[in-house]
Amino acid sequence: MKLNILLLSILISQQIMAQSYQKIHNKAIVVDTHNDILMHTMESDLVIDKDLKGQTHSDLARWAQGGVDVQLFSIFCDGDKKNPFQFAVQEMDSVDAVVARNPKIIAKVADSKELYKAVKHKKLAAMFGVEGGHMIENNIDNIDYFYKRGTRYMTLTWNNSTSWATSAYDETFNKELKHKGLTDFGKQIVQRMNAIGMLVDVSHVGEETFKDVINTTTKPIIATHSCVYNLCPHQRNLKDYQIQAIAKNGGVIQVNFYSGFLDPNYFKNKQTFTEKHKEEVDSLYKSGQEKHKVEEALFAKYNTETENLRAPLSLLIEHIEYIIKLVGVDYVGLGSDFDGIESTPQQLDDVTSYPMITKALVEKGYSEKDIEKILGGNFLRVLAANEKK
Repeated sequence: MKLNILLLSILISQQIMAQSYQKIHNKAIVVDTHNDILMHTMESDLVIDKDLKGQTHSDLARWAQGGVDVQLFSIFCDGDKKNPFQFAVQEMDSVDAVVARNPKIIAKVADSKELYKAVKHKKLAAMFGVEGGHMIENNIDNIDYFYKRGTRYMTLTWNNSTSWATSAYDETFNKELKHKGLTDFGKQIVQRMNAIGMLVDVSHVGEETFKDVINTTTKPIIATHSCVYNLCPHQRNLKDYQIQAIAKNGGVIQVNFYSGFLDPNYFKNKQTFTEKHKEEVDSLYKSGQEKHKVEEALFAKYNTETENLRAPLSLLIEHIEYIIKLVGVDYVGLGSDFDGIESTPQQLDDVTSYPMITKALVEKGYSEKDIEKILGGNFLRVLAANEKK
């Protein structure tokens, strides 16, 4: 009898917990500051208002299922792309076409006022984030063009440096750099972004560039998809002094979901997996496929093996909690990197999975108010702080 009562109590508690976290998730404005789906749609001739389950992490219907209210679409091409500005324009055009076809489901928004209006009407509020300053092609006026098209942040570098800013990758590995940090032109770019209301994104930038940004910006900055270096020592992750500097600046760190930035053992385990399938990997490369396409194909084919490579969800929460313990709950959010990564944390299979983060935060004992800040409130504060008054 006592055992039955105990089991009933546990079942009731689980039901209450499920109702509690889902209610909190539904009430919050959930913001993801970095999703690379446009890279997929451009390369594979896909559209996000179709069912892409099994092909991508994201599509319009699944954002709604995951309770996502605001999506900043990454405008991305690597540093080898010819005419990167024009490629960025094409990516933006593709979203505009989706918005035109689905006006009741998605709305491109220009500012906080329009964002809240879209969310109120149960539409996905869409903005752009240009991932890599190389896409302005050294023309500062292109920043204004991107802003008018709906870009609300620019990542100053991707892994490749520009002539005016150095990346984390190059500052770490490139011994032939002529300079480190921002040049005078780079500082002018930060100042222009501040002036028009575009957030300065320091994900991917090197430490010297980061220091110059902090000393140049007059507005709160953002790291749109970065994790904690002390938990996973990768050049893309933020060291404690950087996290503290962003908090002092009033900015926000949006934590990346990539297993490689969460788990310090990921790349070693991935290398073992790749070597096991070396013959197949070499064959895919010889066929002319790009690295990320090869990895996607391999991970999809050997799903059982790669499941063990995925970081546990608890590690993502650990990175979030590290930032909270270091600087407070007002300076952390979510920047998934969905559709730009080959390995997501366990339980976070696609954009329908965001409620699992809310559930984990509830289980950790965070208040509804603090969870709402993490899910999107902190980003909304920084967005508003950058808008022209």
